[in-house]
Amino acid sequence: MSRPLPPGDPVEFRRNRLLDVLVPTRNRPAELAATLAGLAAQDAPDGFGVVVSDQSDGGPAWADPAAATMVRALRHTGHPVLLTRRLPRRGLAEHRAYLLSLSTARLVLMLDDDVWLAPGTIDRLVTAIAELRCGFVGNAVHGLSYLDDVRPQDHDGYVEWDGRPEPERIRPGTPQWSRARLHSAANLLHVTERLQLGEGQWRAYRVSWIGGCVLFDRAKLVAAGGFDFWRRMPVDHQGEDVAAQLAVLSRYGGAGIVPSGAFHLESPTTVTDRRVECWQLLVDEEDAAGYAPAAADSGVRHQRQEVGP
Repeated sequence: MSRPLPPGDPVEFRRNRLLDVLVPTRNRPAELAATLAGLAAQDAPDGFGVVVSDQSDGGPAWADPAAATMVRALRHTGHPVLLTRRLPRRGLAEHRAYLLSLSTARLVLMLDDDVWLAPGTIDRLVTAIAELRCGFVGNAVHGLSYLDDVRPQDHDGYVEWDGRPEPERIRPGTPQWSRARLHSAANLLHVTERLQLGEGQWRAYRVSWIGGCVLFDRAKLVAAGGFDFWRRMPVDHQGEDVAAQLAVLSRYGGAGIVPSGAFHLESPTTVTDRRVECWQLLVDEEDAAGYAPAAADSGVRHQRQEVGP
């Protein structure tokens, strides 16, 4: 039997590191172990921190032997890991706001608990945000079960940035919003294969939002409001990641990065009540405050947990 796993000290954890990885989780011990294994395989940057905040119905997922071993592996290789519980649940946005409050790092990687990162992924994202100097960069997740499902009609959404990303105000019904189709299934993987990038090469492309793996400049995320909008949301909601990204995009710009090293585990979603979209409520608030009315929804819905149609 393994010995008890110390959770770590929140005060000690709050150091001025370059990067912290923030992982919310609920009822996913196996998936969390795979996510942490991906983090343990990253070779740069040195000493990044990891916060895991659990909202499981029973015991915390990080206490599962496989997940606990990955926590120990991270600590053994010089990565501070803070393990917390956030109960009672007050919604996805509140959970992310809580995670953000635990970090003082210059960069924060919002990583879902069902995403495995290939070696070198974090180093590439950190390099990209340093060069692009925008609000966020991200890796959209690949669904490998869709590898043989080629959808050329969705590939037109790939448009590279020529230089530093510029701020964009993106709303439903616009051509910019439909960029999200590129991130379904294995579309981005197919586009990346067509690019034939050389060793160490990467490209930045225009996005509406990215699900699963997004690296923020923490100061810019906080200046854009972070996830503080959770107080105006019902407990059961989704789209909190989209809402935060739209706010950062409109102020500082953002980009997707290829190649993406993020792979979706394709597990069943734990978000079963999808009636309320955070981003839609915030768009409605802006419209009421005097912005031009948003166009009708194009049909591209928030697909944070699904990589399929």
